[in-house]
This record gives sequence, structure tokens and C-alpha cells, in this order.
Amino acid sequence: MIALILTALLALGPGVAKAEEGRTVNLTVTKKGFEPSNITVQKGEPLHLVVTRKTDQTCATSIDIQDVGIRKDLPLNKAVAIDFTPEKAGEIRYACGMGMMGGVLLVQ
Repeated sequence: MIALILTALLALGPGVAKAEEGRTVNLTVTKKGFEPSNITVQKGEPLHLVVTRKTDQTCATSIDIQDVGIRKDLPLNKAVAIDFTPEKAGEIRYACGMGMMGGVLLVQ
């Protein structure tokens, strides 16, 4: 079964297999907030966002990405994966659950 899937992907060409991989971005929560706070990503490219909260001295114990309907708790020192594909160019804002600190995904 796996061989059949791989054969089908290879028949479609290398660009298809690569597009499924997407881009991984590491985001850290520190005393300063989300770092980096501004990230440039590509429209239509799958995004694998890995968020790790490194401090208890923050209100950012969760992340809310309203434009794509995602809200995730951020346990201390545990990586949390968020996967989605930005569908349109512009800004996607993300913030802590209280909306006090956040950042922007700039989609090109």
C-alpha cells in the first residue's frame, strides 16, 4: 500500500511531494512574549508551527490564531505543533488567550 502511494506521488512529480512537506517555524514564548513576533510565510505552503513556552512569567499560556480557527494550550517546556496552510496573502495575527501579547504571520 505504501509503495503504491509513493509511486503515485513520484508520478505526479517532485514538486508535489515537496509541497506536502511545507515549512517548519519554531516560535518560543519568553518573558518578552512570542519570539520571533513577525514571521513571513508563503500563501499555499503548508505551515508546521512549533510553539514552546519557556517561562511561567507570562500570560501566554495559550495561543489563539482566530483567522484560521485555532486555539491551543501551551504547557511549560513542551512543544505544541500547529499545522495549517495559509490560503490568502496578508496578515494572520496570533495572540495569547488574553490578547495582550502576540505577533503576525505575514503571508506573501
